[in-house]
Amino acid sequence: MTKTKILIDCDPGHDDAVAILFAARHLDLVGITTVHGNNTVENTTRNALAILELAGIDVPMAIGCAEPLAQRRAPRPGTGLDGATLPEPERRPLDIHAIEFMIETAHRHRGELVLAAIGPQTNVALALKREPRLKDWLREITIMGGSTGIGNVTPTAEFNIHCDPEAAWAVFNSGAPIRMVGLNVTRSTGFDTADVAHLKGSGRKVAGVVADLMASYLSRVRMWRGVDIAPMHDVCAIVPHAYGGLIDYMFTRVDIELSGAHTRGMTVCDLRQGRSAVPGDGRAANAMVAVDAKSRPLVEHVIATLLSWA
Repeated sequence: MTKTKILIDCDPGHDDAVAILFAARHLDLVGITTVHGNNTVENTTRNALAILELAGIDVPMAIGCAEPLAQRRAPRPGTGLDGATLPEPERRPLDIHAIEFMIETAHRHRGELVLAAIGPQTNVALALKREPRLKDWLREITIMGGSTGIGNVTPTAEFNIHCDPEAAWAVFNSGAPIRMVGLNVTRSTGFDTADVAHLKGSGRKVAGVVADLMASYLSRVRMWRGVDIAPMHDVCAIVPHAYGGLIDYMFTRVDIELSGAHTRGMTVCDLRQGRSAVPGDGRAANAMVAVDAKSRPLVEHVIATLLSWA
């Protein structure tokens, strides 16, 4: 069976690291681009390179945007990938901007390429603006971001969307085929203490490093939110392209709130049955939105994948 070609646009990030490792195992990972978000673009780039170095993954990588389209980037503590000792990267990014690399890659794989946007969507929005044909070249944009319900960085907004709402608005209104998996699914899909111990006890280098990263992540989410799993947000946007049937979707309308004093960055998902999929009223459906997931089987596939790295 031919593997799906995928390009990952990311801001590593603990869960981004897991998404990269999963994609490299199960899909045809043709490239990675980095963007601001979990940390500065310099740090997210170094983090991505370190994960590639750790697992011996040889794919091209390009640096993207350091700032959102219209707002200031909020500073973030740490390196973006704290909790484990990662190898010093030997490889270097390509000498072109992520936007150009994204466009060139989509042109080369017209109709085949899935673009996974698992960080703020600044690079993607600017690539769509630079090359309007991009929306037709892509097989799909799969997005980790947003929520059909509550947010995390604010009561209504999820982190990736909130980092650059204008970019998200441009992407969702681009006409490209979109699949969105948000917090309503991803917040309950993650590693618990037993999973971390399983990875750590495997004696495998990659799994051990991921276990250290996840232990750090789990301790933080326990302190911040009182939960007992480290959510694997980003890999949920990747898994459906390797294993079907683990996430259920609804074809619906998604709008991005840009001006609300308390709701900026909110993904307004029209879940009214029979309403959002009706074209002609200016509210036509524009995305496949995740509404439910078989969380434990999904996590078990991810754990098996991490253990498969020598």
